[in-house]
Amino acid sequence: MSAGPVALIGWLALLSLVVIIVASVVLVLFQLAPEGGQPVDFLEAAWESLMRSMDAGTVAGDTGWSFRMVGLLVTIAGIFIFSTLIGVLSSGIEGKLDELRKGRSQVLEKDHTIILNWSPSIFDVISELVVANRSRHRPRIVIMANRDKVEMEDEISAKVADLGNTRIICRRGDPTDLYDLSLVTPQSARSIVILSPEGEDGSMDDADSSVIKTILALVHDPRRRAEPYRIAAEIRDTANVEVARVVGGREAQLVLADELIGRIVVHSSRQAGLSAVYSELLDFEGCEIYTLEQAGLVGKTFGESLMVYDTSTLIGIVAADGAVELNPPMARRIVAGDRAVIIAEDDAAIQIKAAGTLPDQTQMRSSTRAAAQPERVLLLGWNRRAPIIAYELSRYVEPGSVLTIAADTPTLEDDVAALSVANTNLQIFFGRTDITSRKALEGLDIASYDHVLVLGYSDLLAPQPTDTRTLVTLLHLRKIAETTGRRVKVVSEMVDVRNRELAEVTRADDFVVSNKLVSLMLAQASENDALTAIFDDLLDEEGSELYMRPAGDYVALGVPVSFYTITEAARLRGEVAIGYHRPRPDAAANGILINPAKSAAEVYSEHDRLIILARE
Repeated sequence: MSAGPVALIGWLALLSLVVIIVASVVLVLFQLAPEGGQPVDFLEAAWESLMRSMDAGTVAGDTGWSFRMVGLLVTIAGIFIFSTLIGVLSSGIEGKLDELRKGRSQVLEKDHTIILNWSPSIFDVISELVVANRSRHRPRIVIMANRDKVEMEDEISAKVADLGNTRIICRRGDPTDLYDLSLVTPQSARSIVILSPEGEDGSMDDADSSVIKTILALVHDPRRRAEPYRIAAEIRDTANVEVARVVGGREAQLVLADELIGRIVVHSSRQAGLSAVYSELLDFEGCEIYTLEQAGLVGKTFGESLMVYDTSTLIGIVAADGAVELNPPMARRIVAGDRAVIIAEDDAAIQIKAAGTLPDQTQMRSSTRAAAQPERVLLLGWNRRAPIIAYELSRYVEPGSVLTIAADTPTLEDDVAALSVANTNLQIFFGRTDITSRKALEGLDIASYDHVLVLGYSDLLAPQPTDTRTLVTLLHLRKIAETTGRRVKVVSEMVDVRNRELAEVTRADDFVVSNKLVSLMLAQASENDALTAIFDDLLDEEGSELYMRPAGDYVALGVPVSFYTITEAARLRGEVAIGYHRPRPDAAANGILINPAKSAAEVYSEHDRLIILARE
């Protein structure tokens, strides 16, 4: 029985053959035949025996008691054998259907995207991949997690409204197990996304260890393919990054979830609206970041190359050794083997123009930015990203700056004592405060701070209760600002993107949706093998960063100006202009437009800001 249905069928067939042969020998040896009939040869006897074993009714027409007895015995044996065969087939089919329901069958797809593990981010990852797959033929997403297959399919169906032309295939298994991994056929996959699962004890180390073991199983599988994999993996704790890089080598792009969110929170707090820019760059809807060789740029300087595109925006270079340079020196010459880092709506839209619109020198403006001043920052709430935020702040602020932490977590004193900063520019103070209490917030003198950051208690609460408490805090901050008559710059972290619309009523300057941004990064990294390096440079204080600057600092206001003119004005300062923010009803989503057509002329006002990539 342990050999399976196929072996049982084989044994039953052998038993049938034995019965038929024995019956045939008896009939021939004893010259048995129906009453009045002639004895038959061996082949005819075998045929008669076969018919009686398959059809019990055949024996009813037999005559002669000797012949009847042999036929009856063969028929009884046939009834036993064929009833057993039907039972085996029924059991085998039922078992196979059960296996299919459990998601334990082999995936036969090719050029598919694999998602390993299950987390709240999976629905956003699927949604983004669906958008990316629109132009592909028969795209497939294969998901493996240690969950029931039907439950996974039902949840995806409920939370991902439109799958377009993409088909979802779910399998149940352990992504760290080599046999289970073989079920999703990674050898023929286009790309692999590894999500950070919820650890059994809720710890980051437990989740990261699962991700690292999965990378190890993929990369060092004896049956792996010769070509390198394209793996995008989520890592929560930066302490585990080095091990993950050793295991994955150049095949794995690591998305450091907490570090990514922490850095974007800091950047957004210092420049309102910046999180929307990052979301636009990471979203497959609209424009995306591409890295590809451009033969037409070889021999040109980076500065010259900025002006040869109309509907695309050059922002950097990936050298032949894989090193990323965003906004390199304008005199940097592009050589064969370099890949251009370009923002475009589609790779087919990336075309070098023979001649573009000339910039209007008369509409360019110059300005002197005020010297940076010490800053006062208030951090309300606490989670595991707070230490990253404090460290990143210390890298940007001027000497004499202050960070005040107000939260109410069980280990707040120990957590603050363990904080590390990059220099002595930032002094840190803290106090135990109920941030959902209007009275407690009023006692903090909110209006005296340059920036207010609101973090949810996501380490202690589920996503919805976390966002609910954050919303309460934001509503109190809005009322305090209205009462004092002083504007407060507030940036808040939201866990669930569905709560962002509710939070809009609080009139905070910016919202950083943590799960959404991580999902976008993972989806993009699965399609672009240089994306994590690009964002590492973009979010690093030592590299080039995004800034939101008044349009009047670059060009004349109130008159039509082409984006070629803005691009030239930025180029002369060693910067790259990639878009603009126009907070008006007729503006694009969030008022952000990335990669506008350079030949199109727009009229800018004193409220408009340009999105600039600059090194400062």
